[in-house]
Amino acid sequence: MSFASEWLPKSVLQLKNYTAQKFFSDLLAGITVGLVALPLAMAFAIASGVSPQAGLYTAVLAGFLISALGGSTTQIGGPTGAFVVVVAGIIARHGIAGLYLCTLLAGIILIFMGVTGLGSAVRFIPRPVVVGFTNGIAILIASTQIKDFFGLHIDQVPGDFWGRMEAIAHNFRTISPVATSLSVVALAIILLMMRYVKRVPGYIVALLVGTGLAVILKLPVETIGTRFGGIPSGLPHFAIPPLRVDLIRPLISPAITVAMLGAIESLMSAVVSDRMSGDRHNPNVELIAQGIANVASPLVGGLPATGAIARTATNIRSGAKTPVSGMIHALTLLAILLFAAPLAKFIPLSVLAAILMVVSYNMGEWKQIPELLRLSKLEIFVWVITLLLTVFADLTVAVEAGMMLAVLIYIRNVTTTTTVSEVTDEYLEDGRLHILQDKQIPPYVTIFRIHGPFLFGATDKINDIAAHISEMPAIAVLRLRNMTALDATGMQALEEFADAVRATGRGLILCGALPQPAKLMKRADFQQHVGAQNICPNVSAALARAEKMFKEMPAATQSLNLRRRRSDFIPEAAVAKT
Repeated sequence: MSFASEWLPKSVLQLKNYTAQKFFSDLLAGITVGLVALPLAMAFAIASGVSPQAGLYTAVLAGFLISALGGSTTQIGGPTGAFVVVVAGIIARHGIAGLYLCTLLAGIILIFMGVTGLGSAVRFIPRPVVVGFTNGIAILIASTQIKDFFGLHIDQVPGDFWGRMEAIAHNFRTISPVATSLSVVALAIILLMMRYVKRVPGYIVALLVGTGLAVILKLPVETIGTRFGGIPSGLPHFAIPPLRVDLIRPLISPAITVAMLGAIESLMSAVVSDRMSGDRHNPNVELIAQGIANVASPLVGGLPATGAIARTATNIRSGAKTPVSGMIHALTLLAILLFAAPLAKFIPLSVLAAILMVVSYNMGEWKQIPELLRLSKLEIFVWVITLLLTVFADLTVAVEAGMMLAVLIYIRNVTTTTTVSEVTDEYLEDGRLHILQDKQIPPYVTIFRIHGPFLFGATDKINDIAAHISEMPAIAVLRLRNMTALDATGMQALEEFADAVRATGRGLILCGALPQPAKLMKRADFQQHVGAQNICPNVSAALARAEKMFKEMPAATQSLNLRRRRSDFIPEAAVAKT
């Protein structure tokens, strides 16, 4: 890998082939996602306990830097829902000065992770932990919006979940029918747009319609103007925040949490971007950009920033081709700040609450829960503990506890696969069905093997294969004979790989799974991703199945890369070419 491809931002690498056509595509996409980001940036800031302009300043400066310096072609950065709970907690304990210092420290940690290549450490957070704290964050964000959604009169909303719900229950009689109706209208608009008019951003339509109704009908609802006095026009003011040395030690743990959340969110968003755009991001460059953005954000009174999955998806669907679209998205928000900021005072908080309700639901990873419930009881336990600690205790505590439990399960999974047994005639006979030395591998088949435990921390190795699917022959066989253990994260990686192979029209066959992986695959209903007939007991059966599958394929698929026989396009790894 050359220095340019390893360390230069994608914005620089894309300049070589940049055209006017790409610019116009980026311009349209950037303006579109900028309008989508407008209500979200303000809503995240308000939910975090700061003024709405703090969210806009973050989206402008951090969003521009993440696109200009990042390792993803179409990633959009800015404030996200993942930080809402953490930011609110930091402000409650250490004030706004503590938030600025924490964001700065998190930025430094992210830069260090990128420069040293530690960005790969993010993969060591297993699936149950990620889903658990994502579910918990979504619940917490939704709970913070109940007051504004229903227009409740509560002088001081408690910072903890249980206290917040008690306060809401005691004051629910103060519900405002007008504010609630406006929230419901905004919510209905968003949901209808998402279902029937997907190309038009529902958030901005709901914002415009809700604000228009409030102004025209002179509805008695709380707005940005009545609570915050509006948003100041003009450029954000640059100022070095006071660095309180006494806060550094108590902020180390929250800073690590913010950095890890930022890394996880940005790299997850970059992976989504890769799938949708067909590109491949550079994780270390991406983390360096995230770090620089978080170091810069406090200079304008901003919040922590990271990659935003929903805005990134909107960017790609709107036609984005390069990081220029992300920079235009930031400039669009800057233009709104310069020329339309006074209008923001009319935006009802109930409309922003409705927007955040949808955001919290969409970020909750709820579809993952039924899949997790089909896995082992220990992994379900990790998910439940992480979720409960996120909601009722603290996100930092939840992740730490979840990781410790996951490590114990990891050790258990590895140790339980160790066996001592006698070599029998039956064992030798069974082995003949698995060996490849006497097998004739047809040119339309390529065979890969997974060797060792396929648990969280190792699952990214299958990405080396996934990145070269287009170079494979018509059928891929994945040998699991030496895959000694499998967990929820490994299961997810296999499912994603199977779906990616099938999406290209190719066939995938798995063979030789040992008892523990086979049991987990059956519980997770893995056969729906490849077909029950394509899960074989050994490689002999897999080759026989491949021959039958090949005959049933269309001619165009049969001709895929027939001459690529056991080449070196995949490097030797834990997932290796056979």
